[in-house]
Amino acid sequence: MEQNAKFVVRLDEAERGRLQEMVDRGEGSKTIRNRALILLKADEGEGGPAWTDAKIAEAFGVGVRTAERTRRLLVVEGFEAVLARKPSMNRQYRKLDGAQDAELVKLACSKPPAGRVRWTLQLLADRLVERNVVTSIGREAVRTTLEKTTSSRGSVSTGYYPRKRTPSSCARWKMCSTCTTAHTTRNARRCASTRRASN
Repeated sequence: MEQNAKFVVRLDEAERGRLQEMVDRGEGSKTIRNRALILLKADEGEGGPAWTDAKIAEAFGVGVRTAERTRRLLVVEGFEAVLARKPSMNRQYRKLDGAQDAELVKLACSKPPAGRVRWTLQLLADRLVERNVVTSIGREAVRTTLEKTTSSRGSVSTGYYPRKRTPSSCARWKMCSTCTTAHTTRNARRCASTRRASN
């Protein structure tokens, strides 16, 4: 069984109890609760599940790198750091250049990872880093980039499609190769009817 060689998580009873309580009561933000879930399953202490990052990612819908970063946070900065979400010093999210933007759209239009119905923002962010498209990127930057293209995350059958189908968005609509012909035709008709109504 693959082991997490670095930043090994070994929780004591008090820490396990605190994390489990947060999960059971739904305390804190989603980020904090995800950290609690990750650490409870990554725990290699006596009686701990000792799950790998890959297994955690599959179970909770997070990226492998997210699980790794959470373990590192505990080991390097301590238990209390896990429970505190650091305030952002700069709310200006990282912007992608044209080539990076294209890579993101291409990735989101591709078939989701095995076992997934669709891409999540975190999975897209992690995959961009893994492919060396960017050195780092957060979910918010992914979200704003996708919204800029007036598209939403697609599934295997429909790929990318716009959230709002207006005359202006139709002109910018970039359909990916995984989209079905029926879906394309259906939306093209809707766009045409919208233009006629506006006239």
